[in-house]
Amino acid sequence: MSSGQKLRQLLARSEIIVIPGVYDCLSAKLAEQIGFEVVATSGFGIAASTLGLPDYGFLTATEMLYSVGRITQSVNIPLIADLDTGYGNALNVMRTIKDAVPLGIAGVLLEDQECPKKCGHFEGKRVISMAEHVGKIRAAVEARGESGLVIIARTDARGPLGLEEAIARGRAYIAAGADILFVEAPQSVEELQTIATAFPDVPLVANIVEGGKTPQLSASQLQNFGFKIVFFPLTGLLAATQVMSACFRHLKEQGTTANFPELVNFKDFQELVGVPKYLQMEQDFKS
Repeated sequence: MSSGQKLRQLLARSEIIVIPGVYDCLSAKLAEQIGFEVVATSGFGIAASTLGLPDYGFLTATEMLYSVGRITQSVNIPLIADLDTGYGNALNVMRTIKDAVPLGIAGVLLEDQECPKKCGHFEGKRVISMAEHVGKIRAAVEARGESGLVIIARTDARGPLGLEEAIARGRAYIAAGADILFVEAPQSVEELQTIATAFPDVPLVANIVEGGKTPQLSASQLQNFGFKIVFFPLTGLLAATQVMSACFRHLKEQGTTANFPELVNFKDFQELVGVPKYLQMEQDFKS
């Protein structure tokens, strides 16, 4: 069974799917160890962790797919990849999707922002025409072939053009063949409810960015509205940054980490990355 088919099985269940954003292999393995059934790469997280830059379209398709491919191989659960705008027009989208399928990705996000894109919770976003993104979704559907890849159509039209336009685009993207709809950055509980009411039979994504534009509701609240997936795309990155900053500050001030309370036990870390397994494999292959 492909990873896309596994994701489709999870989508068929009644309960909402809570998906943490990951940005490297370690964060993905942690999410899997904790018991999450799906992970999703955060474009912001990968840009910040690999380039030290914001989510401003700096990553190329090659860089993104390289990072995503390594993360996919590090876990045994489905992974949804944030592929931004698809890195160009409909033809570029086809190339991107055809390159993504062999990596074992379960699903992809494709958004309707202009290039270079921005984080969905930044100001100053601009979107391409509805018709152009419809063509890109259709191209992605054709390019995935029989792989079972799940296509999530994202619209960022709420910010620049308003909620009514975002809903109209959502309908067009679903009609073009997208499996799931993601209306980015609704700005109130009422807007979330309006989106859910407009799409009673479509799997919907809510995206909770701490400090972002969308109210920080729980998974159960969003399920009650009618959402099928809730992403927490930056939670792990923000938490890691906070703890790492505190650790480095402590080391700088104290000259030791002996009494810093937030460090993972070294033995537990070795277990996480598979040291015992590879030590045994090393012994098994000795002549």
